[in-house]
Amino acid sequence: MSDSSAHTVISAKPVVLPAPGRGTGLAVRVSAPASGDALPVVVFSHGYGWSMDGYAPLADYWAANGFVVVQPTHLDSRAIGVPPEDPRTPQIWRIRIEDLRRALDGLDQLAAAVPGLRGRVDHSRIAVAGHSWGAQSASTLLGARVLDADGGPGDDLSDPRVRAGVLLAVTGLGDQLSPFAAEHFPFMRPSFARMTTPALVVAGDSDDSHLSTRGPDWFTDAYTHSPGEKSLLTVFGGEHSLGGIVGYEVAETTDASPARVALIQQLTCAYLQSALGVDDTAWQAASAALAADPDAAGALRNKETVPESVSS
Repeated sequence: MSDSSAHTVISAKPVVLPAPGRGTGLAVRVSAPASGDALPVVVFSHGYGWSMDGYAPLADYWAANGFVVVQPTHLDSRAIGVPPEDPRTPQIWRIRIEDLRRALDGLDQLAAAVPGLRGRVDHSRIAVAGHSWGAQSASTLLGARVLDADGGPGDDLSDPRVRAGVLLAVTGLGDQLSPFAAEHFPFMRPSFARMTTPALVVAGDSDDSHLSTRGPDWFTDAYTHSPGEKSLLTVFGGEHSLGGIVGYEVAETTDASPARVALIQQLTCAYLQSALGVDDTAWQAASAALAADPDAAGALRNKETVPESVSS
């Protein structure tokens, strides 16, 4: 994809959606191209502690290339500061998912808050995306489930409005959590066995998380253990920030790399264009270009069938 075709981006924040029972309204940032009609939508769930102000390298790129990007601020955001003893804290993982649904329900209200965007949004072409905890939140709308206390598959929180997903550094299966993660994040026990909606999983091959005892391949579980059409982009040398997708010059990025960020920008955008029917050739062209590049910053795998063995 060429940046020469990028659109001017307009945005509005905060657009606050009513959220009864949440304790505070849902603050959202909406970004969109200044021109174009029947615009597809990406609802993006941030990682732990972040907010609608993060992930500019992705949000701005997607919006400049024709997407309406919706970024809700979840209750775990440092901008809100919900303390650990708050009664909502144990349910924040579930409230995050409700936030994404509220954003989908409120698309018309969100569009109306951006000058010139009303009437230009295509409600039939919607994707979800997320990073880290946000990727787990987004994955539930694709069909992933959080295992209950007895190891059952938990509630079905999938959303038929969502046609595709992009899961960046999505947490893996819960059977190999570190003791710290098992104690503090009991909801981090996903099952991908019913995650049938098409998705692109992005994982860094140097993302060695303190949340798991396994190593970087833990972040590929959503690809390995889910059925249906899935793609896996492995980012060479990528750690948890995947080169810096959380923001420019962000201190917590331990693997800053413009090449990694550019790869993720281009591949995720091409995937979303094809998955949502904007450009059926974009993903094929981007995949071929990556395979032909001897200096590529990553590699792709694809599958279309049910894996030989899946978790419950």
